[in-house]
Amino acid sequence: MTDLRGLTVRWSLEGAPEGVEEALAAYVAETSYDRFSAMPDLAFKSWRCVSGAWFEGCYVFADDASRAAFQATFTAGAADAPGSQIIGSPPVLIEACTIVAVAEGGAGFRPARPA
Repeated sequence: MTDLRGLTVRWSLEGAPEGVEEALAAYVAETSYDRFSAMPDLAFKSWRCVSGAWFEGCYVFADDASRAAFQATFTAGAADAPGSQIIGSPPVLIEACTIVAVAEGGAGFRPARPA
């Protein structure tokens, strides 16, 4: 089995403006979902949020080169990334990791918005 290459990008929501979670969800549904759905060498991306605590993108790439290229580009512009603009601060964490496996359950994955 070949391990997939992960990247976690996390923003703190402490002190973020009111309504930030709704603004982030709208951005994901209206813009970000389509961008990443068509990205070559990306196996999948998930967006996670703990209300009032943090918002996170979790990326899974097919290989090291794809992850490294994305990470370098993202890191260089992290303060200006759409998530940073919506939240009002840059990410507090940009961390590479290994994804050992991904299992898709019977319910399957669902898009950010109704089809």
